[in-house]
Amino acid sequence: MRWLEYLEEGLVIVLMAAMTLVTFMQVVARYVFNYSFVWALEITGVMFAWLIFIGMSYGVRVGAHIGVDLLVRSLGRNAARAVGAVAAALCIVYALIVAWGGWQYVSKMHDVGILMQDIPIPQWIPRLVVPLGFALLAFRFAQVLWRSLSGQEVHLLGDEAQEALKLQEEEGAGGRK
Repeated sequence: MRWLEYLEEGLVIVLMAAMTLVTFMQVVARYVFNYSFVWALEITGVMFAWLIFIGMSYGVRVGAHIGVDLLVRSLGRNAARAVGAVAAALCIVYALIVAWGGWQYVSKMHDVGILMQDIPIPQWIPRLVVPLGFALLAFRFAQVLWRSLSGQEVHLLGDEAQEALKLQEEEGAGGRK
C-alpha cells in the first residue's frame, strides 16, 4: 500500500502548492494589474476542500490528530488497546456512513447536472472528494483497528506535550553546540 501513501502525500503537496500559486497570482493580478481571475476563488475553495478531505486520512495515518486522551492514558495497556479498538471501529462506521451519504449526494448532483459557478465543469466532479475522502478515512481507521487488534503499537492521536518537549530538547541541543 506504499503507492497509496505516496499518492496521498503527493496530493496534499500539490494541492497546497497550487492553492498558494493561484492565490499569489490573484493578489498580483488584482493589486498590480487591476485585474481579477473570476475562477480563482472557486478553484481555491475546491482545492481546499480536497486538501481537507485527503488530509484527514493522512492525519490518521501519521497520528497527527489531536484529542483528549487523559482517560485512555490512565488505563492499562490492554484496556487502552481495547478502548482504541472500539474507537477505531466506531470511526470506521461513521466514515462509511458519511461516505455512503456523500456518494448519494454526488449521484444526485450528477443527475441534476448543474455546472460550477465560475468554472465550466459539473459540480459533482469536485464533490467526489466527499465519498472518496471518507472511504479513504475508513480505510485508514481499519488499518488502525488491525494494528490495535494485532497488538502493534498504535498512535491514533498526536502527543502535543511529547512533541513540545522534543522540540525544546532539539532547540536546547542546537544552542549548546
